[in-house]
Amino acid sequence: MEIADRRVASFHYTLTDDAGQVIDSSSGRDPLSYLHGAGNIVAGLEKALAGKQAGDKLKVDVAPEEGYGVRHDGLVQQVPREAFQGIDNVQPGMQFQAQTGNGPLLVTVTEVGEGTITVDGNHPLAGKTLHFDVEITEVREATEDEQQHGHTHGAGGEHA
Repeated sequence: MEIADRRVASFHYTLTDDAGQVIDSSSGRDPLSYLHGAGNIVAGLEKALAGKQAGDKLKVDVAPEEGYGVRHDGLVQQVPREAFQGIDNVQPGMQFQAQTGNGPLLVTVTEVGEGTITVDGNHPLAGKTLHFDVEITEVREATEDEQQHGHTHGAGGEHA
């Protein structure tokens, strides 16, 4: 069975950056399962997996535009330290949910200064080419519930 819309695909993967450093991997874990066509994984990887079958192995390079997007300098801002009231020890790498005119935005602290804290609203992988090494382990029809909910429900489509 081929990967297509309204089917669930499961795969093992290793994700690396341009330098070959591992960013994420399913090694030692269960394969990642997703509902194809529902936008549950980055668009470039989903496109590359279409038509593949269990047992297929492939390498996929995903450009930022089809991954986590390009970086937007406007999403990097210096915020007054007072905006972090109640948090005594703000450190780089901490993440917070900020309220913006467009709704909530996850921001990451990148620098802590005397009176200001620099936050970045870009996804940590924005602007990066993603390199996937993939092995497809299973392809099955999605259950009616999975199709209605837009995501997988576990082994055999059972809702966990």
